[in-house]
Amino acid sequence: MILALAWLTVILVWTLAPGLVTSGDPISGTVADKLQPPSGAHWFGTDQLGRDIFTRVVHGTGLTVKAVLIAVGLGFAVGGALGATAGFIGGWVDAVLMRFADVLLSIPSLLLSLAVIVALGFGTVNVAIAVGIGAVASIARVMRSEVLKVRTNLYIDAAVASGATRWRVLWRHVLPNSLGPVIVLVVLEFGTAVLAISSLSFLGYGAAPPTPEWGALVSQGRDYLAAQGWISTIPGLVITLTVLSVNRLSNALNTSGGAS
Repeated sequence: MILALAWLTVILVWTLAPGLVTSGDPISGTVADKLQPPSGAHWFGTDQLGRDIFTRVVHGTGLTVKAVLIAVGLGFAVGGALGATAGFIGGWVDAVLMRFADVLLSIPSLLLSLAVIVALGFGTVNVAIAVGIGAVASIARVMRSEVLKVRTNLYIDAAVASGATRWRVLWRHVLPNSLGPVIVLVVLEFGTAVLAISSLSFLGYGAAPPTPEWGALVSQGRDYLAAQGWISTIPGLVITLTVLSVNRLSNALNTSGGAS
């Protein structure tokens, strides 16, 4: 857990202050330095255009994290609202909203994201929106389940008996006591969103070159894997470590929530 938090702290620093870590230019390089292996001068090596890969990874972190935040925020806002409404109101509203969630769940997430991107167009923000839509159904399901459990508690009946309106009960009592498992899922969705956004960027649906998105950094080294594997491998390891760290944090939150 300590290692996961340490790595996520590194990612946070890269996101907020990349200039503190590297002063290089992530866009332009020196042709004479092209395809240099990792060394003291170039920690992650250089690519086919002589650009420092470490610099590009660091500066690409902010763009990738921004896309992840948009995706997870959209999924949490829309999915949470749908799940809370379905669970609290019930009846035909619950049936309609959950059938909508079932439709989203029946479509493979990558296929759904590609369909949204085709409708919206290429670009980092559109990729983030597409991934966020893919997360709506799972978050809505968990939120609905928690709301259904919480609304049967005696203190909810007491709040209603004291004259509180249905929406006041929802905002003051039901939602605060339903968010625990949802927050755990949202943290887990960060890792899923990193993978999804990197995958779509790898396929060319993200920001246009030479913008250093993580997935695009992996993609640009495909033709050099045999002899200069560090071009793709090192950005891929950064993605892997980030996803594993987020999953470890989610597991720790889930365990502590279960213990409490």
